[in-house]
Amino acid sequence: MIAPQNSPRPKLPNGVRIYAMSDIHGCAHLLEQMFAVIDADMANSRPYRAIEVFLGDYIDRGPDSRRTLDLLIERSRRRNTVFLKGNHEAFLTSVLEDPSRAAEWFQFGGLQTLMSYGVSVAPGLGKDELSGLVRELSSAMPPEHIAFLRQLRPTFTCGDFFFVHAGVRPGIPLSEQSEQDLLWIRDEFLQSKRRFGKYVVHGHTPVRQAELLENRANIDTGAYATGNLTLLSIQGNSMLAI
Repeated sequence: MIAPQNSPRPKLPNGVRIYAMSDIHGCAHLLEQMFAVIDADMANSRPYRAIEVFLGDYIDRGPDSRRTLDLLIERSRRRNTVFLKGNHEAFLTSVLEDPSRAAEWFQFGGLQTLMSYGVSVAPGLGKDELSGLVRELSSAMPPEHIAFLRQLRPTFTCGDFFFVHAGVRPGIPLSEQSEQDLLWIRDEFLQSKRRFGKYVVHGHTPVRQAELLENRANIDTGAYATGNLTLLSIQGNSMLAI
């Protein structure tokens, strides 16, 4: 899907190509497939500078959050990568600091993450026992995974593009957006037709296929439920969703 042509197209600096993905949600097998697509594309066309931008929600809901973080961390050692924070990473970080929120996290897709680290869950556990599972998870998580979660950034800007997990609040300068909105906003952002100062690339709200609109691009295609993890390639003023 190519961006609309009836208005000036946003543009990246010359020689830069960006590959963007969002809302992997523990689908490590799909992430590996997309890495293979990127590697083949780079081998074929050899961009001057490639940046891989990940828009958050790496964990929860899907089957293998642990493997997903392993793959992303390993990728960062070999490629130019940018990792943004999603609401799921923010929530897990808060649960690790306050295990009493465990029940809320489990309703949010956290059980799958817990199990991916080898923590077994029995039905009918009380609040104290659920908190104990979170402490067990904290011990089971490799230090580099916890460091990864704590080092995620809220946004990334390159050229005319602004990358973020959920979106932005219309009418507020990009430099003054609250983290709450950057990670959680939906309707006010999605329904807005206005320009935001930059072209916003985001995820967070699943759509059947990637939406490349006049003012924003939504690349969350519900990988954990659909098996479709979208890759957005951007170079110059051209956007292609795969």
